[in-house]
Amino acid sequence: MDNLRLILFFSLAFILLLLWQAWNEDYGPKSVQESAAVSTQTQTQSDTQPVPAVSSGEMPSAPATTGVTAQADASVPAVGGVAPSGSGNTIKVITDLYNIEIDTQGGNVLSTYLNEYPVSVDTPDEKFHLLRPTTPNLFMAQSGLIGSDKTSAPTHESVYQSEKSTYVMADGSDTLQVDLVWSNDKGIKVTKRFNFKRGDYLVKVQHIVENGSSEAWAGREYHQLIRSEVVEESSDSQFLYTYTGGAIYSPEEKFQKISFDDMADAKLDRDIQGGWLAMLQHYFVAAWVPAAEQKDHYYSNVLPNGRYLLGAYTPGVSLAAGQSHTFTTGFVAGPKVQDMLEEIAPGLDLTVDYGFLTIIAQPMFIGLDWLHSVVGNWGWAIIIFTLLLKLALYKLSETSYRSMANMRKMTPRIQALKDRYGDDKQRLNQAMMDLYKTEKINPLGGCLPILLQIPFFIALYWVLLESVELRQAPFILWIQDLSIKDPYYVLPVIMGVSMFVQQKLNPAPPDPMQAKIMMSLPFVFTIFFAFFPAGLVLYWVINNILSIAQQWYITRQIENAAN
Repeated sequence: MDNLRLILFFSLAFILLLLWQAWNEDYGPKSVQESAAVSTQTQTQSDTQPVPAVSSGEMPSAPATTGVTAQADASVPAVGGVAPSGSGNTIKVITDLYNIEIDTQGGNVLSTYLNEYPVSVDTPDEKFHLLRPTTPNLFMAQSGLIGSDKTSAPTHESVYQSEKSTYVMADGSDTLQVDLVWSNDKGIKVTKRFNFKRGDYLVKVQHIVENGSSEAWAGREYHQLIRSEVVEESSDSQFLYTYTGGAIYSPEEKFQKISFDDMADAKLDRDIQGGWLAMLQHYFVAAWVPAAEQKDHYYSNVLPNGRYLLGAYTPGVSLAAGQSHTFTTGFVAGPKVQDMLEEIAPGLDLTVDYGFLTIIAQPMFIGLDWLHSVVGNWGWAIIIFTLLLKLALYKLSETSYRSMANMRKMTPRIQALKDRYGDDKQRLNQAMMDLYKTEKINPLGGCLPILLQIPFFIALYWVLLESVELRQAPFILWIQDLSIKDPYYVLPVIMGVSMFVQQKLNPAPPDPMQAKIMMSLPFVFTIFFAFFPAGLVLYWVINNILSIAQQWYITRQIENAAN
């Protein structure tokens, strides 16, 4: 039992170390240079470079700042910058799901408030602010066209015209269309159209090009996301690591994270058909979803003032005089609701990041979601699911607890051996091994069953941590949000008490120092779990209570059989 306890203790310590390192990497103190970058307001000067003339017969090349291999002998406007503030007017768009601000300069999505997701349960009228044009937590969506010369197509820095400054989805209407218009003196007209649909976070963004000139027009569309590193605004989530950064999807390589460090190390440079690009954070995502039949070129870049860019551009299109063409790309900025994301694009539901245990965690979420649909409360769904999981793993737990109970019976005899041999560790260990052999007890017999259960428990941990469905989900009484810590620390205290009771059912380690360490763990874990979301602590409490009941029952069985 000594070896088993040590193995479990050091395994747990290692896991806690990994969690701490991940937390410190994302939320720990930053260098002076990084802190200055985070605190800097949005850059007011464009990153655009001078635009050399390109003949209309040449296809425009990739954005100059992306590091993408040029496809022609000339460069075009850089698309890496944030448009200068104050140059355009802000258009407000209000739908059932969104409250969006669009800048007439570039038609960029500057700001999105999610109407169905308050910042907290205490402030239901203050909606969650996902995209925002200023630091900290700058997050913007840009798109535009790259033409054959600097005046032939509107980039994300060109100024559009709009008929209205406010668009509201009318009651009884299922759609809302917002048009921004750009034109030049050559007869090129571009309409940037946003199509909103009631009950749908997918926005169809179109660039409708009408070539009214006497010459051919050549161009391509680009779409990109820019954001700074996240600065946590709430202390409730600072002890839990969740991924914040970029991601792409391709049918060949599936879901792939492109972290900020990855962008700094090497620029993305890939052709992908049937994919998408996104920026992720806890519970929410923004993504550009190109047409499935279209092969886009994906790129990344690191911009000044701590900003990171992930984007893609379409194949080139040539239009003869009098012709028109429509570029269409899907845009999403909303919660990571798996069913919704799966309908929008293949693999988009994988932005709900369960890590390497997705194959286990995904079925767990499906089961948990089904239980919620039956009982109507996520807290009770967690309790029932924990009970079902415990029943499914009952035999593995039984093996472990029987081994512990048998070891518990040996405690007086082991103590007698310790008293006999004193500090002679070699003779004591040999005597203990002989005792185990005589009684046919394997001191590591309970280790393997516990190790086999660990992947299931870790997978459930990530399900409860990553699922936006639990955000602001009430349980009972004082717990009105399962995604944040228990405000009165009742559940962490119950968890600590249950852990203490569970230790009392186990054989005490013969080594006094080890015994003291084990007895301190309930207190340490109570403090640690005090900052965990209530939903996670609820799972641990129920799991501990069920384990205590099972272990007590098995221990009584073995003790009664021995009498």
